[in-house]
Amino acid sequence: MNNNIRWLRDKLKMLDMQGIIISNPINVKYLTGIEAEGTFLITPKENIYITDGRYIEAVNNKLTLNDEIVVCDMKDLSREDYENFFLFCENVGFEEEYVTYAKYKDFMHRYKINNLEETEGIIEKQRMIKDPEEIEIIKKACQITDECFNHLKKYIKIGLTEKQIAKEIEDFFIDNGAEDVAFKTIVASGKNSSKPHAVPTNKKIEAGDPITIDMGCKYKGYCSDMTRTVFAGYVPEEIKPIYELVLKNQKQVINEMKEGTNLKIISRMVENDFKLHGYDLIHALGHGVGLEIHELPFSSAKADFILKNNMIITDEPGIYIPDKFGVRIEDTVVVNKGMTTSLIKSEKDYVVVDAK
Repeated sequence: MNNNIRWLRDKLKMLDMQGIIISNPINVKYLTGIEAEGTFLITPKENIYITDGRYIEAVNNKLTLNDEIVVCDMKDLSREDYENFFLFCENVGFEEEYVTYAKYKDFMHRYKINNLEETEGIIEKQRMIKDPEEIEIIKKACQITDECFNHLKKYIKIGLTEKQIAKEIEDFFIDNGAEDVAFKTIVASGKNSSKPHAVPTNKKIEAGDPITIDMGCKYKGYCSDMTRTVFAGYVPEEIKPIYELVLKNQKQVINEMKEGTNLKIISRMVENDFKLHGYDLIHALGHGVGLEIHELPFSSAKADFILKNNMIITDEPGIYIPDKFGVRIEDTVVVNKGMTTSLIKSEKDYVVVDAK
């Protein structure tokens, strides 16, 4: 039995649950490596994956004997089979944050469960701690992202549109080993950079524009996340104090991120420094990165998360001046016992593209 499933079985015993229904595909992949459509059951006797017959061969090719997972074609299962999976189970867990009420009723009817118990995100919380293999995969995703940024420094020219740059990023990822983008790429220039979640437009890059580029790729299912604010032709003087304030805090956050530190305290540190200079931190300081681009833990003054060894999170302070410009700098970092290391290696000091 693989380590993730063994961990979950032990956790269920501690919670007085005799089984669990897992339907969130991200959690299924984390526990089994399977990416096909289906439902994963941990029952008192077996680990069972129920899927459509179209995926049986692919699932069986993915699994090993060590996984100890029984694969079932849903069309071969009778009503009695479903009812027997959790026979005599007092409590069975389900993913309350993922399952709709309609699906909840379907589970109750299909499996004839005595009591469906909320699991309070136990799998998502376990996913916060990455194993060595996961860390190496995310390192590779970050390496591809760094290579893309190096390419962009030569590619971006005054006169190109935000959409052209975004497409170049996405094409580069696919052409250089990534499976896909991790999220919709953000390229925001000039006044558009004041919008934290701007969508690339047909606006052309102009001299003096700040260009905020937020990008990430997927490699073997795992994500990277990086933001840099670069400048077209030259760096306007009015932006320099804000850029330096954001960069100072971004570097300070990495220094403060150590095992045992509360992310709430780090977030308040940045918020207080921004307020001293007349600005606000209007979004979370960071978030976990893994199989999803946004996962636990979250770095915010409103949430308590204690950093633990081998967590991978982002560090992304930003300041946005409405209808003028914005600056955000972001790295994906891994937490170690004595220090935190950025998995993104791209330079963070002023980067000027298409300099004359």
